[in-house]
Amino acid sequence: MKHILIKLLDYQYLSRNESRELLTAIVKGNVPDTQISAIITIFLMRSISVDEVLGFREALAEMRIPVDLKEYKAIDIVGTGGDGKNTFNISTSACFVVAGAGYPVVKHGNYGATSVSGSSNAVELQGVKFTTNIDILRKSLETSNIAYLHAPFFSPALKAVAPVRKSLGVRNFFNVLGPLINPSDPEYQMLGVYDLSMLRLYSYIYQASKKKFGIVHSLDGYDEISLTGQFKVVSNKGEQLFLPEELGFTRVNQEEIYGGNTVEEVVSVFNKVLNCEATPAQMNVAIVNAAFAIQIIETEKSIAECIEIAKDSLYDKKALNALKKFVEVNK
Repeated sequence: MKHILIKLLDYQYLSRNESRELLTAIVKGNVPDTQISAIITIFLMRSISVDEVLGFREALAEMRIPVDLKEYKAIDIVGTGGDGKNTFNISTSACFVVAGAGYPVVKHGNYGATSVSGSSNAVELQGVKFTTNIDILRKSLETSNIAYLHAPFFSPALKAVAPVRKSLGVRNFFNVLGPLINPSDPEYQMLGVYDLSMLRLYSYIYQASKKKFGIVHSLDGYDEISLTGQFKVVSNKGEQLFLPEELGFTRVNQEEIYGGNTVEEVVSVFNKVLNCEATPAQMNVAIVNAAFAIQIIETEKSIAECIEIAKDSLYDKKALNALKKFVEVNK
């Protein structure tokens, strides 16, 4: 371990094996919190390499609890976090819109570490109890088209470093890893990233894995489609730039999608969106993220068609119905 720490402190990149060894040591409790903080800080001060990400992911994958839900051909919609924007739970809202439209979703998420509310906060406040019980997860998918995998229950590594991540309160390489270790290894994934370097990094990783994917990034720094300006989408089809107006949406001001200062405030916006009681800006952001997720599955449909599918799910209360059925199975 010492040679790895020295290498990091000298701002050298780790090999895939060294990265796997480092993260394994962290999870086993062989690295003090002070050193973990230093390691996180080093990765804040320089970019992370593809080999480092793959090594970290291998370590986490070896220790995670696998979940066999392959037959559902599900999608996960997730953001890296760390954009510092503290929006409402946009990707979680989009998950229920997609589920309401009839597409299976296996959402992998956690409590907020660099924001007030993460996806686990949003669903837990509905009265949901997290589980690793495969029968409940399958029943949840059969009943509501969505199952929720609370990351610490399936990835002990994330639980082991949660206090340090929370105390630092800034983005770190665990934000990068979270989306890559969904224990169900879903067929499809839409990922939001906070900067262009992350977009390039993930595109290399996804292309190597042959996964059906979409990566989204708003150029003003959001790890989702914020409709606050131009955004980029990279998928198996290639790379595209969009403006909100090109898709029929009014441009959104940043304060319109701000979540709030407490978990309760943030989650109240999530609930208002699914009840169609939120502002047009908030509902449109949920719709557009859901639409691009749907297009990853429905590759032959235009984005305009996918937007209409998402609108139908939200405005006809199909998304809300999916949430109610989900809560009933998981309470």
